[in-house]
Amino acid sequence: MLLMKVEASRLEDVVVIEPKVFSDSRGLFMEIWNQNRYAEIGLDAVFVQDNISRSCQGVLRGLHFQNPDPQGKLVQVLEGQIYDVAVDIRSDSKHFGEWVGVALSEHNNRQLYVPEGYAHGFCVLSKKATVVYKCTGFYNFETEKCLRWDDPDLAIEWPISGPSLSEKDRCGQWLRDFESGVLPTIAN
Repeated sequence: MLLMKVEASRLEDVVVIEPKVFSDSRGLFMEIWNQNRYAEIGLDAVFVQDNISRSCQGVLRGLHFQNPDPQGKLVQVLEGQIYDVAVDIRSDSKHFGEWVGVALSEHNNRQLYVPEGYAHGFCVLSKKATVVYKCTGFYNFETEKCLRWDDPDLAIEWPISGPSLSEKDRCGQWLRDFESGVLPTIAN
């Protein structure tokens, strides 16, 4: 029994997943990760860390990535609504610098899989949002990098203006300013 709908994005490695939701007057139930079922749809990632993030409206987190020690992420919203973005930053990719943005919310129950080699970020559209994401790699402060959310070469169409940013996100780099070897490649 297929317990999810899978939607390809314009970046073939980034997929949107809609788990089947069973709901009635008591509430709802959905399976948000089952290694066997997700492997059947081609997502055979091994997750080693789960994270949760709670943010207020107007907060923008990202665009973050790690290299080395990349992290693939399966992102879902438990409360509220976000606009989630994945940017292909693999220097040898035919889609280098291209991005995909998807609205994720507690109402649509969608998940976004952001593969290793992509930068990831999101902005909060609701009063508050609680985001949970599974990671294929452990967080490594020493290899984490930040790409500017407003990089004009990316031209991401964020649905907010004047976001609330952390110091790290305010100091991110333009994609064109990363030195050779800092960005991931398809091979690594």
